Amino acid sequence: MAEDNVRQPQGGADDEQAVAQLGEAYRKILDELRKIIVGLDQVIDETMIAIFARGHCLLVGVPGLAKTLLVSSLAQTLSLSFKRIQFTPDLMPSDITGTEVLQDDPETGERVFKFLRGPVFANIILADEINRTPPKTQAALLEAMQEKKISVGGEDFPLTPPFFVLATQNPIEQEGTYPLPEAQLDRFLFNVKVDYPSWDEEIEIMKRVTASGEPQLDHVLGREEILRLQELVLRAPVADHIFHYAATLARSTRPSDEQAPPFIKDYLSYGGGPRASFNMILAGKARAILRGRFHVAVEDVQAVALPVLRHRIIPNFAAQSEGLTADDIILKLLEETPSDERLYDGTSAAKA
Repeated sequence: MAEDNVRQPQGGADDEQAVAQLGEAYRKILDELRKIIVGLDQVIDETMIAIFARGHCLLVGVPGLAKTLLVSSLAQTLSLSFKRIQFTPDLMPSDITGTEVLQDDPETGERVFKFLRGPVFANIILADEINRTPPKTQAALLEAMQEKKISVGGEDFPLTPPFFVLATQNPIEQEGTYPLPEAQLDRFLFNVKVDYPSWDEEIEIMKRVTASGEPQLDHVLGREEILRLQELVLRAPVADHIFHYAATLARSTRPSDEQAPPFIKDYLSYGGGPRASFNMILAGKARAILRGRFHVAVEDVQAVALPVLRHRIIPNFAAQSEGLTADDIILKLLEETPSDERLYDGTSAAKA
């Protein structure tokens, strides 16, 4: 990577040491989670990337794939507080954020309002089946995700960092649900796909679940260390051609853009906005550092393109009629988009 192509200065000895520390901590966290989680390596990886990139995740998968167990176990290894919110049609915004109650002041005898904090006041939140609650309640959580605070009675209550929301959706049952609109989906850094386990993994799951005893998980990182390592991710240098490559991927998903390939114009109604491009950079930084590198490579952007883009593009009827999914279109785009830095002149997209 050419020095004149790097926007941020290279890290010093302290940063390099911190990168090594995070890489080692990542391996220890994986070892701890594997005591209780079978498979889901990619899901764990993408969840960890999101945490250190200060983003939120939407997990899409059928019930029974250990999503709740994964998140609670991750919170334990990171020494963070964890709350699970089961979303239902009768859930109210105050059930999430908290509510004011009227109490007697023992000193003055006056009746005053006191704010009782809701479950959103935790470091890691599992929003289980977020599409089963009305938009008003969804909006309360999404506002907290964006603003990192709760406003009640004209007073702001900041959420304690790190703050990470992992929302789940069941892709099968859609009747009587409230799907998140595209503008709200865009607030999630990742859309993580949770697949069924393999044959060997399912056999191992049966053996573990039907046996006695439960493994004890060790704490690997603390809150202050996580905050410091999140800052480290922001300081990771990125070469200009990586910025241009990410911008090319994002802009190429927009059918109205002149550089969009023909199949994008044929199969997509809408593409990703600016959040798609800068989220690929942020997630690429976190992925690189988790792998012990203090710089972002093209492979990091390519690795995070699927979870970043799959909920930001909208396939049209032509794509659906041919059985093409968002993932199929993104993979084809990755194949056709050149990544050689010599093809980027620093001012525009990749040359043909």
